[in-house]
This record gives sequence, C-alpha cells and structure tokens, in this order.
Amino acid sequence: MAGKSTPVLLVTANLGSIFEDPSVMLKIWTEEFLSTVARLDPKFVALHCQEVGGKNYERSMKHVEYFVRLLMSSEELRLFDKVQVYLDEDFSSAENFTALGNFYFIHESVSDVLMWDFAAMTFVPAKGKEVHSGNIEAVTTKEKSKFPQDFFPECKWSRKGFLRTRWSLSGTVFDLINIHLFHDASNFIAMESFPSVYCKNRRRALEHILDRFHNDAYGTAPFFVFGDFNFRTDTQGVVKKLTEDLNPVRLQSNKSTDHTKMQYRDGTSQVILSLGKKEFSHKDHQTVFIEDNGKWLREFDRELEPFAGRLYEFPINFQPSYPFEENKKGAKCYMQTRCPSWCDRILLSNSAKSLVNNISEPDTVQYGLIGSNTCMGDHKPVYLKVHLEASAGSTCGAVSEHFNNVESTSFTSQHVAPADVLDATTITRYIHIKHSDSPVRIFKETTV
Repeated sequence: MAGKSTPVLLVTANLGSIFEDPSVMLKIWTEEFLSTVARLDPKFVALHCQEVGGKNYERSMKHVEYFVRLLMSSEELRLFDKVQVYLDEDFSSAENFTALGNFYFIHESVSDVLMWDFAAMTFVPAKGKEVHSGNIEAVTTKEKSKFPQDFFPECKWSRKGFLRTRWSLSGTVFDLINIHLFHDASNFIAMESFPSVYCKNRRRALEHILDRFHNDAYGTAPFFVFGDFNFRTDTQGVVKKLTEDLNPVRLQSNKSTDHTKMQYRDGTSQVILSLGKKEFSHKDHQTVFIEDNGKWLREFDRELEPFAGRLYEFPINFQPSYPFEENKKGAKCYMQTRCPSWCDRILLSNSAKSLVNNISEPDTVQYGLIGSNTCMGDHKPVYLKVHLEASAGSTCGAVSEHFNNVESTSFTSQHVAPADVLDATTITRYIHIKHSDSPVRIFKETTV
C-alpha cells in the first residue's frame, strides 16, 4: 500500500431506538449499512455506535451479540479479515458505562495496519478478529472515559463519554474517537437563549476532551471525532424565523408546567407552530424541514462556531439526521418532538484534513446520510468516505519515538496486557461465525 491512498469509510450511528424492536430493526439497519459499504467499496471501515443495547439495557443488551453476528457473517464484509470491536456493555458499572461501541473492519488487501496499545505505549499488529465486550476496562488497545460528574454539575450524570482508538494505516497515524454528548431535555429551556444551557454543556464537554487529547501522555495525532454530538440548531432563532407575523398564545396547565404549551397562530387563529417541553410541531412539518434538505435551517446550525480553529467539517448537503419517526411508515418523516437538527457528525482536526488525498476533487469526499428512505431509528446514520494518504506522517510527542522504532519491534500475533492491568473478573470465550463459502471464523470476546 506504500505510496497509495486507502479508501476509508467512517460511520456514526445512534442505535438506541432500533433495539426497541431488535428482531426486525437490527436486520433492516444492518442491510442498509452493508449496502452502503458495498456501494462505496472502502478498504477500512470504522463504525462508531452510541446507545448500544438501546435505552432499556437490562432487557435489550442480549441482542447486541445478534447485531455483531449480522455484521461479522455478512457477505459484504467477508474479505475484511482484520476486525476489532469494542462494546461497552457493563451497565452495572455506573462509573464506567458509556454504551459506546466501536467496530473496525480492515480489508485483506491492507497489510500494513497497526493499533496503539495505551498501556504498553507502543503499536501492535491488528490481526485476526477480536470482539471485546461486556466490561472492557482492561482492554488496552482503547481509551474510554465518561465525562466527570463534578465537571458538569448542570447535567444528570449519564452514560455520555468517549471511546478512542489509534491506528497506523500504511504508515499514517491517526486517532478515531467515538463521542456522545448531552441532549436537550426541554424545548422551552433550549429556546430561552443562544447558546442555551444545553449548548454550553456540550461545548464544555467537547473542549474537555480536545484539551485532554492535546495534553495527554500519548502524544498528539491527527484525529477524526465522530458520534452523536447532540448538536441542535439555535432554537430561539428558528422559532423566531418560523413565527414572524404570528400571534403567540400560552396554554397553561393547572397540573404541571411540563404540560404547558405555546401556540403561534395566524390571523385566522389557525395554529402554525405548537411548542411544548417535548413538542415541536409545525403545520407543514415535513415540508418545512425536508424540502431542499432543510437548507434554510443551516444558518441556525451554530454549535461548531467556537471550534472553528480546532475542528473541520466537510460541507453538509444532507437533511438533518434527527429526530425521525421510528416506524416503517414514517421512515422519511420527522417526529414532531424536537426541531430537526444535525446531531450526528463527523469532524476532523486540521492535521487530519491534511491526510485526505485529493481533497478538492469532486466526488473524492462523500459526506451524507445512510437510509434516507428506510427506517433506521430516530437517528439516521451519517457517513464520510475519504482517501487517506499513505506514509503521511506520525504523531507529535511521546508516541513518535515508539512509532519510529516500530519496524524493529518484534510482535506476537496476540498482544497481552500487563498483569497489573488485567481485571481478575475478565474471562475469554469464543464465538463462531460461519460464511456460506468459507471456514468457521473465530473471534475473541472479553466479558465479565
């Protein structure tokens, strides 16, 4: 692969709602994802998932293994002979649980691929097929963390956090970071000001991890950060735009402020926009937000503005990724609960942007939605296809020394973490995956 670029596909997907009806939805979701892989023909696939196991973890986590089997046994991924999967499933560990899942599939034509071991501070070969699931705290080829509770006192301490891996692909080093940020709990609070209190919390969280990666002991590397940022449009600005020349009417509930509504009516008293804590309903809801991919709404997509010097995003020409109806009949329709927004994003550091080959040529970079006409849950997955340059440089700082010496290092086919890192409760079991035209595939699962 030396001297060539590698087609890379990055995908982010919030899976929370598809686990509510897993027997049907998981298969539909997987088929749509795999058809995208087949169409784009990448040689390195990174799938970052949030809310793995759904919102009712105790009931739905058992279906995650079925989801993994669907992917691992697929014809579309049959020639991807190197697989690394990280599934944070241990919901009993409140201080660690993030419900994040990182899937990496590397094609057999890619021979020069290494992973960073965060404990040994060196690169190790990416070989075979490994799935780390359950309690993955002892797995050293990833870094995972929840956002600290005391750092965000206004937020409920939830499973939000990040899961990072570092790669050397054909001599080019980069980080892939899965992230899940805080959501908006109330439309009324969101529209009080911009930035809203929710927006400020997300900004602090993103600044927190960017500063952490810049100052940690592993050295700095170009990075792609993609996940559910929960970025929302400027709700105050959107409401003002939609209600010009309309008359506001407050419908006060005697029972609870949660049931209070705001209605905006025209001169004939027809309700044009209705707002509640969890209601955002326009008379022409689907037309307003779907027509022309919601282009008019882009001016209110402002949460990335404070990061203009640190993060880059390719132009968005697709409709908002959230919140879609969660049934087949409404696959193309938005729920009337929140203002549609581009919650799911794929962002690059400035140094990562320089790794992309032929960045200015038409069709070289593709950034879009998966499953526009298919029910994929309340979030549509977002993908980015790029070609990464080979031998485009390593990292700065502590990692460089290890990377420069990596060719002279002797590796074994399986890296074992130091004894003081391994959790005594960790066990290993094997799952068998069959293809119709190939021998049994075996991959390792680490669990509790």
